[in-house]
Amino acid sequence: MTILATKDIEINAEPIALYQILKFEALVSSGGEAKSVIDEGRVMVNGEVETRRRKKIMSGDIVEFAGERFRVILQE
Repeated sequence: MTILATKDIEINAEPIALYQILKFEALVSSGGEAKSVIDEGRVMVNGEVETRRRKKIMSGDIVEFAGERFRVILQE
């Protein structure tokens, strides 16, 4: 099993929709692509496959996609 390095994503307000995280961090090229990869079950939140596009992401959540892991933190 590969251990992924965790990168921080700073948000300035919470909650934020899952698809917006993928789009704003340029992990996908568009909102439509973000929704597609979520629908296909290619995104995990806190270790579970997440298929809800508008899943509310809060500070402390871990998002995994395309072999990368991100910790969401609220900007102070």
